[in-house]
Amino acid sequence: MSARYDELKGLKNLGQKYAYSDREVMLYAYGIGLGADPMDEKELAFVNEGTLTPRPLKVVPTFASVAAWGAGPGEMNLNRVMVVDGERDITFHQPLPVAASITADSSVVEVYDKGKDKGVVIAHQTVLKNEKGEKLATLVASRFARGDGGFGGPSLTQPDPHEIPSRSPDTTIDITTRPDQALVYRLCGDRNPLHSDPEFAKKAGFPRPILHGMCTYGITCRGVLQTYADYDASAFRQHVARFSSPVYPGETVTMDLWKDGNTISFEAKVDARGVTVIKNGKTVLG
Repeated sequence: MSARYDELKGLKNLGQKYAYSDREVMLYAYGIGLGADPMDEKELAFVNEGTLTPRPLKVVPTFASVAAWGAGPGEMNLNRVMVVDGERDITFHQPLPVAASITADSSVVEVYDKGKDKGVVIAHQTVLKNEKGEKLATLVASRFARGDGGFGGPSLTQPDPHEIPSRSPDTTIDITTRPDQALVYRLCGDRNPLHSDPEFAKKAGFPRPILHGMCTYGITCRGVLQTYADYDASAFRQHVARFSSPVYPGETVTMDLWKDGNTISFEAKVDARGVTVIKNGKTVLG
């Protein structure tokens, strides 16, 4: 067995401590575009706790992706310039509280070495737990390190992605992003200058800063919330998506959705550029 494979596969970091408040919950919701219409009571429930008529603040399910921002299994020593997000898969064990002290247990699930000059895919998971030790959410992330393959790992095949139905979408919606959306979303934790610094973005090969992939991921959660979940965050059991192309802040994201029982399939695109930005999406409601 490859020593490099064993090194990566053995990475583990348990008991990482984090805390968040309603401020972070509301900031995330606003960062993915909820509250754009300040008179929409259903969306306000995620960004405003109410005053004259108090109401419980709701937590967007995919807030789990930033609740323990920075948690991970350890240093992977990858060529970071060549690393891109591949997929996110969050399983929700119970609704996230509005404020909490939590722990994060992170470990590498599997390493898929595609070969020399083909890169490696590393899947790692983070389990979020409350103060009682109960699971809140399990996050599985796949990162594609394009410059780090060919170290002799085992010949493994990645699981097949969720298959989108062949019929026409049951629902199609447009979600408009704001020109400044990446500047807001970065305050949730991801300060990568690719999303905020025009000069840096150009050096990376983009004409201007791009929206965070995880912001687009949150937008797809918002899309399911407003269509098939009736803004009930507690209905979410799983939310999965594969990243295929970036969104530029200010663009309109078009979501195609298919409903089969409790399973919602989805893809997202930017029609103005003719690109698909999210593939093989799946939400399980319950």
